[in-house]
Amino acid sequence: MLQKASDLRLLEVINIADGRRLGHIYDVDMDAVTGEIISLILPGSSGGFLKWSRKPEIMVNWNQIVRIGEEVILVHIPAAEFRNIR
Repeated sequence: MLQKASDLRLLEVINIADGRRLGHIYDVDMDAVTGEIISLILPGSSGGFLKWSRKPEIMVNWNQIVRIGEEVILVHIPAAEFRNIR
């Protein structure tokens, strides 16, 4: 059971639209006034053999989260939106 927001970093994020594993959360975007989480931030994938090159980070809006489980976070990012962050 999650006790605090930092526990989210332990969970793997999976997109149910295509079954893709997106990785683990490394940061969250929070509203400074309310303390609510606005989005989850995941690192972009590496650029193949050029290990130092990375694609832009993946921002998952809070309303795209389908379920937070004990081991994974299921999100729904439609293919049309996901094409821009691959």
